[in-house]
Amino acid sequence: MLAALVPATASASDTQEVDAALPYVCAFPSGPVPATVRISAEFPQRARAGEAFSPAGVTTAVELPAEAVAGLAGSDVTEVRAGTALTVAVAQDAATATAIWRGGSDPVPLPASGPLTLTATGDVPSVTGRGDGDLTFTAGDLALGLTPGLAEDSGDGEVTGVPAVDCALAEDAPDEGLLVTVPAVPGPPGTSGPPSPPASGGPSPVPGGGPRERQEGRSGEAPESVPSAAADRDVPPCRYDEDNPPTPLSLNAYVTGYANVKKQKAASYLPPSCVLIDGGEFQFPVDEPFDPEQLVMVLTTYGEFSHQGRPETPPYDSTFLSFDFTPVKATMVLKQTGPMRIDARMTMRYSDLFTTTETYVRVPLIAQVTALEVNGVPLDVGPSCRTEESLTSVEPDPAKHPGDHVVLYGKAEQAIGEDVVGYTLLTGGPLAGEVTIPAFTGCGTGREDLDRLLTASVSGPGNHIKQVQGQTCTPLVPVFETPETRGQCTEDLQPYQIPVAER
Repeated sequence: MLAALVPATASASDTQEVDAALPYVCAFPSGPVPATVRISAEFPQRARAGEAFSPAGVTTAVELPAEAVAGLAGSDVTEVRAGTALTVAVAQDAATATAIWRGGSDPVPLPASGPLTLTATGDVPSVTGRGDGDLTFTAGDLALGLTPGLAEDSGDGEVTGVPAVDCALAEDAPDEGLLVTVPAVPGPPGTSGPPSPPASGGPSPVPGGGPRERQEGRSGEAPESVPSAAADRDVPPCRYDEDNPPTPLSLNAYVTGYANVKKQKAASYLPPSCVLIDGGEFQFPVDEPFDPEQLVMVLTTYGEFSHQGRPETPPYDSTFLSFDFTPVKATMVLKQTGPMRIDARMTMRYSDLFTTTETYVRVPLIAQVTALEVNGVPLDVGPSCRTEESLTSVEPDPAKHPGDHVVLYGKAEQAIGEDVVGYTLLTGGPLAGEVTIPAFTGCGTGREDLDRLLTASVSGPGNHIKQVQGQTCTPLVPVFETPETRGQCTEDLQPYQIPVAER
């Protein structure tokens, strides 16, 4: 992830130069193609704990063989330029962080035959060591965007080319891609600890890469110290366990918000609820035409509400003035009846690296009423009082996503050097939608049928929903709160951030 630029602390006479030629395998549409990636940079001879430095003079030269170049050729294509995003793992003792080194190249004439070298340059995030252990920098996956150029006399505006491709470090890469080791020396008192991740503010991660983005102003102030458990903060537990262990891509987060009940001219508050997410990685979209102006990537993940081992929210109370004069209090639970699917689409303009992410969350939910009071008098609704079907939204793509379910939408924008504004799966943020509440069934006991009372009071279309998801925690790669780092996980691997509902 790109960061606010911090000048390197070492002088030119106290640097070590890196010039590593590493073997990669790139997944072109025609099949895997071997390539050589030459990474050059200047690092300080040593780093002082607590002081930030940035590798200087970073270049990423991608040497493509003839078979890859042949796929770029076309009657109207005379040149090509590249955009690169190299994942670099930074480690100090047992602590690790991930940086994305991004670069762009000038247009290069496309040869009639033979290999092609594209050299990309760009500024990279700063790194701050937190202890006296050596800092290591290791190259990882590379995303390569290729933009063909037209011949000057081309009049139809058509270009040929390939979608952005994913390149993986070859298994026989020397030292498994190790670029450099920077010895660390003690810094001022109070600087011990793990290395800080690269400062946030850049575009969303590419496949396999990147620390979490962060977003300002989405929730209440973070506690001064790391709480030991979510229970200390008056929210339900939200953790994986032995029966449901996390994977390296697993996430957990809290979600809260409001849902309007149009007939009652009021809103129902959903308290913080736990969502466990089967994480994924951004991929290049399949069967989409090449876009020469921007990099496009998509992500599909699945999630589930979790309360006491069941896919549902905690019980919550909703109080309304029914028929404008009768106070009614209902205790309700939202129960998930099928998979929660989360689809994100990220686009990044090559010209200025401005990133937009659009996300749709789809989940089938029934509303169950467990208790009901009318003017302070309890009414026995029985054990099976619920909506006949799932709450439903208008589905923008019904052919691909059939069936009754709720649809929530979120959008995020991020300019280079700035924080995310809006919603992404990793940072959280606001999601909104509109649902129709179906008729109720199974309400009441004996001779007292309450179905029509609840249906008349609540059911119908046009009920606006606004939910706020908090920052996710990655239990197997946790980020704890420090003076320099925002907390993502508590010490017992629950979400650190408790979101605040917004109207």
